[in-house]
Amino acid sequence: MSILQFHNVSYFKDEKYILKDITLNIEKGDFVSIIGPSGSGKSTFLKLCCHLISPTSGSIKYLQKDLMDCDPAELRKNIGYCFQTPHLFGEHVMDNLSFPYLIRDLATDKNRINLLFSEFHMDMDLITNEVKNLSGGEKQRIALIRTLLIAPEILLLDEVTSSLDSSNTDIVENAVNSLNKAGITVIWVTHNLEQSRKFANKIITIEAGRLKSVDITGREA
Repeated sequence: MSILQFHNVSYFKDEKYILKDITLNIEKGDFVSIIGPSGSGKSTFLKLCCHLISPTSGSIKYLQKDLMDCDPAELRKNIGYCFQTPHLFGEHVMDNLSFPYLIRDLATDKNRINLLFSEFHMDMDLITNEVKNLSGGEKQRIALIRTLLIAPEILLLDEVTSSLDSSNTDIVENAVNSLNKAGITVIWVTHNLEQSRKFANKIITIEAGRLKSVDITGREA
């Protein structure tokens, strides 16, 4: 079942096409790696996936419904986006962990927090820490955990391990792979070719704003 469908999608800004005539289907449960040179439009593609920006032309469907007809706030509860540079807010880690529940008017699920802290190899004592005292790797993992506390249908990742050491990279990769196996569709932008092939069942190459290729790896989604 297609979860996202791009049909002749283009994005035009500052007198040039950032993306041009992208037609692509992403199936529910896919693990998609997006590769290509810097400035080729990969991050723009992710922003289109969650309606952070709107296509200049063409159409995007999410679960067979026009993405532009979806309420952006509700859409982003189902499509999680993690940036290359993690953005944490408030003073303490718990401010970030409670946020997904507050915006849904739900009680904080401490068991879910414990589970994800274990998945991402985080010490539960960090919950009481101030955000400013976290390392870069800790901030990135907290940002991912915040996104995943209410499991999204789609997880968008934009170079989330590019500034992490090999140990933290392995932790994040393995955790994301486990989440994909649990049913979350993953779309991961990466410059690391080895990483792009590690878990993905589809590798999408974008060059100069155009879809160059879609390679099926043989890995089961």
